[in-house]
Amino acid sequence: MKTMDKAAAALFAIAVLAGLSTSAWADPKDYVFVPVNDHLQPSSTAPIAVRLIHAPTKKPVPGAIIIQSRLEMPMPGTAPMVAKITPKGADGAGVYSFAADLAIQGQWILNLAAKVQGEGGTVTGSVPLTVSSGAHSGN
Repeated sequence: MKTMDKAAAALFAIAVLAGLSTSAWADPKDYVFVPVNDHLQPSSTAPIAVRLIHAPTKKPVPGAIIIQSRLEMPMPGTAPMVAKITPKGADGAGVYSFAADLAIQGQWILNLAAKVQGEGGTVTGSVPLTVSSGAHSGN
């Protein structure tokens, strides 16, 4: 019976190790949000799109759930100005879209928090954006 106990223990250990996925070892800091276009035209309904990337593999991350979005313009010496932002959904390929009131030109920061499947922590990031009437396709 001792041989059976050892065999069972070995099989159990193998099963436990096999059940650990690589995502269980991942760190929320392994993810980064990048703008699809970091230069935007002023608009009360400006489209914003960001891509969530797994930095070590450089692959887009589909299926994340955006749990927080905050768009603000830093204001020296005072609290940042906050703009209204509305989630518009994801494309299934790691791009997450929003519409925002960006009528004022200048530098903006989009702060995001997301839950990624298989990731224990919350993925957070800040995306710098420029709003100007001479906007061009960046990134």
